[in-house]
Amino acid sequence: MTTRLERGVTYALLTLFAVLSLVPVVSILTTAFASQDSLGTGFPAPWDGLHWGNFADAWSRGHFGTYLGNSVLVTTVVVAATTVLAVLAAYAFGVMRFPGSTPLFYLFVIGLTLPQEALVVPLYFDLRYAGLTDTYWALILPQIAQSLAFGVFWMRTYFRGSARAVIEAARLDGANSWTTLWRVLVPMGRPAISTMVVITFMWTWNEFLMALVMVSDEAHRTVPLGLAFFQGQHSSDAALLAAASVLIALPVVVVYVALQRRFIEGMLGGAVKE
Repeated sequence: MTTRLERGVTYALLTLFAVLSLVPVVSILTTAFASQDSLGTGFPAPWDGLHWGNFADAWSRGHFGTYLGNSVLVTTVVVAATTVLAVLAAYAFGVMRFPGSTPLFYLFVIGLTLPQEALVVPLYFDLRYAGLTDTYWALILPQIAQSLAFGVFWMRTYFRGSARAVIEAARLDGANSWTTLWRVLVPMGRPAISTMVVITFMWTWNEFLMALVMVSDEAHRTVPLGLAFFQGQHSSDAALLAAASVLIALPVVVVYVALQRRFIEGMLGGAVKE
């Protein structure tokens, strides 16, 4: 009886939280496909049909083609650079032994505790002095540095928990550190790496403050910044705003769905352990 009661309470709570999570998603999707006339009455009319034209209008009026291209470029470079650098650094901290490794690792971890708001202003002046503001580098370099703190911490945990017998066997077979990393540990660590990639992708794609401070010209705006300007210009058109929001969120959903299995495996442990 107790087991059935606990199970019933668990499913009830899960259902409640699922409904609370899905209501905003359903609301914004309903608004995105509704006509502005039906929204003017306060309730979207389901019998009014699906207005796919809202997405085309939002795409053309908001210049989201340019913004999406900028976000794809910035996100791709940040995710790729962060993944490679984090794997290399975490392997050094987690497997190899060298003087000063522990203090240097904690220096990386400090990056997880520093709020972005405290760094963005001095970082802006540094990049302006270097002539990098209003360029893609002003968006790429700071976000690589921010993501590395998490990436090194995450991947070091995986490398330290990897099966030591596998590493020792590779070394007995004559594999050097480079071969052990890329031929043995990286294939085993795909769930952990996929989790890092998904999280870094979401952080970079949704980054707003860095783009707002570092970029002033429209040619380098990313989608979150473009949505903010689009909202200011079309604040009364809820259907267009909802359609633009769906367009911006869609790449994140696609990446998560594509890597969902490995993402969950990575969150639950992922690696082979003794």
